[in-house]
Amino acid sequence: MPSTAMRRPAAFLDRDGVINHDVGYIHKPADFVWIDGARAAIRRLNDLGALVFVVTNQAGIARGMYQEADVIALHKWVNAELATEGARVDAFYYCPHHPSAGNGPYGVACTCRKPAPGMLMRAAAEWPVDLGLSFLIGDRDSDLEAAEAAGVRGFQFAGGDLDAFVGDVLTVLSWNKPRA
Repeated sequence: MPSTAMRRPAAFLDRDGVINHDVGYIHKPADFVWIDGARAAIRRLNDLGALVFVVTNQAGIARGMYQEADVIALHKWVNAELATEGARVDAFYYCPHHPSAGNGPYGVACTCRKPAPGMLMRAAAEWPVDLGLSFLIGDRDSDLEAAEAAGVRGFQFAGGDLDAFVGDVLTVLSWNKPRA
């Protein structure tokens, strides 16, 4: 585990409704429509030295609408698109479970499905995250509940330009300066 001095702030971003328009069970690049300013926001966070993670519930897997491989392929595509603009997501975390609508092994109550903090805690265990300096942007109450349970600030995004919203969040948090 890296020392505390090496830890960095992280931006945890919900996917559907924050990075892309939420039109329901998106699992193919053809259906993915970026939120205005999403790519610029991620690049801004990268430039500031923040780790950037996507944390997303994917009940469509539990419902049998698509496979985990589809989500993984979509996330690879997202990062390829971001790379064309000098940006990246450091890691994608998704929950394939749903406690009441899931099929087979996906029909369970788990610790990763938001509002549980499992995806955030997994990222913090796998990366040198300073949770005290980190934040989450989500569009639902369950996102904010996961942030609170993980000990990070949560901000609710109601739509619009994500880069402008991230700029406001960074001002609130007073960490607009590049980090080493």
